[in-house]
Amino acid sequence: MVIRHIPFLVLASTLTLAGQTPVPQQNFTESRSEMRLQGPIPASDPRQVITPELRADIMMARKMFREAIDMYKQAPQDSAIVQNKIGIAYHQLVEMGTAKKFYEKASKMKPDYAEAINNLGTVHYAQKSHRKAIGYYKKALKYSPDSASIHSNLGTAYFARKNYDMALEEYQLAMKLDPDVFEHRGSHGVLLQERSVDERAKFHFYLAKSYAKAGNSDRTLLYLRKALEEGFKEKKRVLEEPDFAFIRESPEFKQLLAMEQKVI
Repeated sequence: MVIRHIPFLVLASTLTLAGQTPVPQQNFTESRSEMRLQGPIPASDPRQVITPELRADIMMARKMFREAIDMYKQAPQDSAIVQNKIGIAYHQLVEMGTAKKFYEKASKMKPDYAEAINNLGTVHYAQKSHRKAIGYYKKALKYSPDSASIHSNLGTAYFARKNYDMALEEYQLAMKLDPDVFEHRGSHGVLLQERSVDERAKFHFYLAKSYAKAGNSDRTLLYLRKALEEGFKEKKRVLEEPDFAFIRESPEFKQLLAMEQKVI
């Protein structure tokens, strides 16, 4: 799960794979807590005050999740953003039931809060309730239709239900909005991006198709390699896939298909 940056006041699971604990990673900026300033700070400068919310953000960056929760609870509790952040801290601790309660609280405070609604979807996804996850992601997209991360999440939920065509469609939409959406590995923010999957090899095959449709040869080859290394056995499909026609004659593609892949 990857935590994505959506400017800091609106928030953001690293690729977690089958058999691994689906704990999202999150990197909140610490720069304001480590200032080295020359001379006095004017009384009007907001850097003079470090709020409980900011202290909690710093603790999140340091993976001090329990401490962050305690500090967030000292911040104003009428803030949907604070409630969502508390939910993410519990999500990091894999306490999904408690995380869900805070996401629900945040979305009740702010009914159009796409990030909290998306995060509710990630809870249901983690609990294998993929149909419910799809419902929440679609609802979140009503309020934030240009969110590449939410389109990515919706695609992954479709993928989990083996609806590969719909997954591919959502991945393509996500890439149009943010060509690097699948390459982010963490940032400060409040929106959870889910990428945990059971069928790793097939997942990477479909990411390769998505990058091929976007004309990105380097990433197409990268994810084809990942798919083959992870046990994708349909080499004939790779050879005949129309989306790969533009790289089929390249030395890199031929070398990749000729290699005996060691499954990892």
